[in-house]
Amino acid sequence: MKIVFLEPLGLTVEAIDKACENLKKQGHEVVIYPDRRPEMNIERAAGADVVVESNMPLRKDFLDACPNLKMLSIAFTGLDHIDMDECKRRGITVMNAAGYSTEAVAEETICMMIGLYRHVIENDRITRSCKGPSMAPGREIAGKTVGIIGMGAIGQRTAALAQAFGCKVIAWNRTPKQVQGVTFVDKETLLKESDIVALHIALNNETRNFLTAQDFKMMKSSAIIVNAARGPVVNTNDLAEALKNGIIAGAALDVYDGEPPLSNDNPILTAPNTLLLPHIGFSTEEAFKERLKIVVKNVERFI
Repeated sequence: MKIVFLEPLGLTVEAIDKACENLKKQGHEVVIYPDRRPEMNIERAAGADVVVESNMPLRKDFLDACPNLKMLSIAFTGLDHIDMDECKRRGITVMNAAGYSTEAVAEETICMMIGLYRHVIENDRITRSCKGPSMAPGREIAGKTVGIIGMGAIGQRTAALAQAFGCKVIAWNRTPKQVQGVTFVDKETLLKESDIVALHIALNNETRNFLTAQDFKMMKSSAIIVNAARGPVVNTNDLAEALKNGIIAGAALDVYDGEPPLSNDNPILTAPNTLLLPHIGFSTEEAFKERLKIVVKNVERFI
């Protein structure tokens, strides 16, 4: 089989080549591209039986141009950038890299909570300007109620970390689970009681716009939202308005309706009390090494 890595997945070509030694010994051709060039995906995937990539959208036009394609090994957790209906219709197997970034995203979630509470970005700017006092006193997450929406592996790890910081943790999940130290509640109760709402749900037709204006109105005026899941689970326009009108106190986001760079007219850019990161929750050295192991193993399992 011809196996094509459309990108180096944040690692070196040499690292990927080494991880594919068994595949090459079995006689499979492995092609690794050293950079990320979405506009060249179709050209690069020509003749491929297996394609490996992370979060570049692969839609019908790509699938039409790859008649030999039998498997997609996606180096990402979510699959909303893949045309899953077309893959199913064509009999193309799609496997994700579940679990590779659990620790990375959970740690980033806690980081964003603290960063927003302690005005880290603003105080950094003040210090670098060599003038002006610090921001108003920050807040501590210890003793706060953290409401986690979505209790998969990342949500559960975030819960454990939040408890280590002295937080009370409540959660909503489509199917209630038994998680140590976590009380499961309905969505309305979670929104009303939480000081911090952290999102860790997948994006699908049911979760798109999971939080809108009416949901923000249920929350405490002192509450903040942390989204390290998928951008569209929160209605961006409604969130920006809620922040501008003081309905909630702040938001820390690592995900948006599209991948950064954001459009200049995105309303979240001018909303107050925000901490905005360029979708880096999954981006750690440890996570990249782990996901390489997973995507190669998935290819081996498929073959």
